[in-house]
Amino acid sequence: MSAAFAHDKALAVHETPIPGLLLVDLPVPGDNRGWFKENWQREKLLALGLPDLGPVQNNISFNDAAGTTRGIHAEPWDKYVSVATGRIFGAWVDLREGETFGAVFTAELDPSRAILVPRGVGNSYQTLEPDTAYTYLVNDHWSPDAAYTFLNLADETVAIDWPIPLDSVEISAKDMAHPRLADVVPMAARKTLVLGGNGQLGRALREVFPDAEFTTRAELDVTDPAAFSSRRWRDYGTIINAAAYTAVDEAETPEGRVRAWAVNVSAAAALARVAVAHDLRIVHISSDYVFDGRAREHDEHEPFSPLGVYGQTKAAADAVISTAPFHYIVRTSWVIGDGKNFVRTMQSLAIRGLSPQVVDDQVGRPTFATELARGIAHLLASDAPFGTYNLSNGGPPASWADVARRVFTSVGRESTAVKSVSSKDYLRPEQAERPLRSTLDLEKLTRTGFEPEDWRTALQHHLDADR
Repeated sequence: MSAAFAHDKALAVHETPIPGLLLVDLPVPGDNRGWFKENWQREKLLALGLPDLGPVQNNISFNDAAGTTRGIHAEPWDKYVSVATGRIFGAWVDLREGETFGAVFTAELDPSRAILVPRGVGNSYQTLEPDTAYTYLVNDHWSPDAAYTFLNLADETVAIDWPIPLDSVEISAKDMAHPRLADVVPMAARKTLVLGGNGQLGRALREVFPDAEFTTRAELDVTDPAAFSSRRWRDYGTIINAAAYTAVDEAETPEGRVRAWAVNVSAAAALARVAVAHDLRIVHISSDYVFDGRAREHDEHEPFSPLGVYGQTKAAADAVISTAPFHYIVRTSWVIGDGKNFVRTMQSLAIRGLSPQVVDDQVGRPTFATELARGIAHLLASDAPFGTYNLSNGGPPASWADVARRVFTSVGRESTAVKSVSSKDYLRPEQAERPLRSTLDLEKLTRTGFEPEDWRTALQHHLDADR
């Protein structure tokens, strides 16, 4: 048994100057027969702060001679490297976009040490003993379409102090020809994918996430299983699902019911499977329609009690999305954004001198799409605990008639031009029943540091922008 690791280290995980690059001490008990180690013990390592690698491939690299040197390659997946026999000198350089670009860490690895190398961190190894073999687990399959980033081993900026000079080692000509740090294009962060990019929320999200990838139904049909199997999901870090079937009344028809379940539930289940398989964060938009509206205010723990098909599909979607470990279910109400909406309709009627009937017994708070997008960005940027969050504008609860009256006065009409009517008298028999109380409790959201804008202020901004 080699004296280099002839002792029982305690299992431990150490941070390095490169974010996400974690050095692992592994116990290697042995006797005159040899040694044994638990190379990857998921439960223990996760308890010590190592991320769940979810490996899909186990590779072994064997090197005949001491001094064999592998180039600095940054790969678009995470890898967990450990030595089986021999000893290596490892050098890691952060080649990701950000403040730590170019940061360097070096260490010797033997069977008692492993290292977790995150996506985008360049890794290189030089063998210090003959017959050295190291293994590495990776969490994605190799692909010819994968994007790598490379750095020259002899770069003067990072100035790695190689134990064996590079002019006397076994090394490939390709590795020696890689660019210097000044010419390296950093590996971009994982992308954010937004589904439903042309809806009211999708358009608001374009302002908040200018670098995200937005898709429409024509580009990614969420009801088509093949649409999910054709993407390299490891290139993404976050999915925002703003795609939904929101035709509340049509959902009560036979054709609408099928479509609502396909878009709102089956697609959500497919997204949840993708998020689980690739450790993605997923943001899913829920609705006050998952409740029957009997409670004066709805918190995140209230049991589902939907009144119609649309609400049933949204409740089912919440249930399947919650199976993804890194999820934000954002429950909202009365969404108003760029496009056809209640405020624009009232504005048009007011300008034309008409006096509409508006229900006065449905009470809640409007949510402007810009505020919803701002809240989503806050949850993602603040690393708020995963789970369900209510998100609407703040301010006092109001009825639809109250909102309509504010629109009318903003264009110089008397608020009395808006005639109150009850939901029972307004809705036709074939229309879906609406929850009468849609006010969402915002305390959980505000505890994360987000302060919702008063809906009355947001309404005025929305009206001013339309003028």
